[in-house]
Amino acid sequence: MNGIIPKSKTKGTDICGAGKNIYIIRSDLGCYMETSDLNNGSDISIFSLHPSCQNGDHYLGDKHGYFYIIKGSEYRKFNYLTTHSDHKVDTLHPNCQGGDHYFSAFDKFYIIFQEKGTYRITTDMNTDSDAAEHNLHPDCRNGLYYWGVEFITPYPMMLARAPRCYRIYFLKPASDWGVQFCSSTDFSKDKFSGVYSVHHNVLNFLPGGLSVTKGPAFGIWENIKTITNDSNTPVTWTKKINKKVGWNKEKMTQITHHWKIDTTASIESGALAKLITNLQFSFSAEYGGSHVNTENESWNEMTEEEEQLSFELKPQERLYLWQYRMGLGQEQVLFCRDLKIDDEPNPPTEVPLPPAQS
Repeated sequence: MNGIIPKSKTKGTDICGAGKNIYIIRSDLGCYMETSDLNNGSDISIFSLHPSCQNGDHYLGDKHGYFYIIKGSEYRKFNYLTTHSDHKVDTLHPNCQGGDHYFSAFDKFYIIFQEKGTYRITTDMNTDSDAAEHNLHPDCRNGLYYWGVEFITPYPMMLARAPRCYRIYFLKPASDWGVQFCSSTDFSKDKFSGVYSVHHNVLNFLPGGLSVTKGPAFGIWENIKTITNDSNTPVTWTKKINKKVGWNKEKMTQITHHWKIDTTASIESGALAKLITNLQFSFSAEYGGSHVNTENESWNEMTEEEEQLSFELKPQERLYLWQYRMGLGQEQVLFCRDLKIDDEPNPPTEVPLPPAQS
């Protein structure tokens, strides 16, 4: 199965709007993406996520471009996600605690309670001022992420009446139509302003996104050599074999080609592509992963290596050399170093890599 991992299962990951831009937070990558359009994948930039901004429970932004990070029952306001902030820590009002999603729009804070099927609106998460609670329309309950973004209306008369206009959004689970997000102005109604596809340049950054753009992860034992002794006497077989080792850099760095990596970022595009691929393998099969840890494998650029092998074959014996390889979709991506030799024509069944941490 392919799909984006929901926010509830990836701590430190979120989508939020601040001003006119959308931000995708990935604490596990130590960075975040900024874009002006998820549908067209416009103006994509990658920035480092400051350690003090990592591993938040929720991320949201406001019309002034400020960010709010919630951890437990407290939240802090940040000017930037790349630096530490001196803003004081505030406590969430009891009515504002325990939400599944938080975002800001229309100069207010929204709190989604998916299991209850409600959402709360307040002008202050600390005091719960001007609060109101509404039913969440059934069609709006299954969002993986929720956010609000300011936009400039194309109608001058509307702009004069409402200088700041917002739309609120949620990301839908993957379907036959791909990964889509819906826009609305009222989550209590089922009338959407539009349904849009997420651009593949954005999908590649979302957790589980490679399973959508490339295909689900797989691991296979591939036969790279078959050795046969057709004689009636034992023979000693000694030869050098060539094997591929490492990862397919040319193929996988394509996922970062349309991203502008900020000069102050602590990671370059190749290392980021490796990390995203490595994490995709660690995800469960439900989200297109293999649930294995590949950190100990060679993540250097794929090369051909020579290895000397020597062993004795019995009369009429046939041996098979297998190499474990991992990939996404139809593409082999990671060529593991270890070989397995046996006399069975069928590939081994065990997985030679340790399971990923749950």
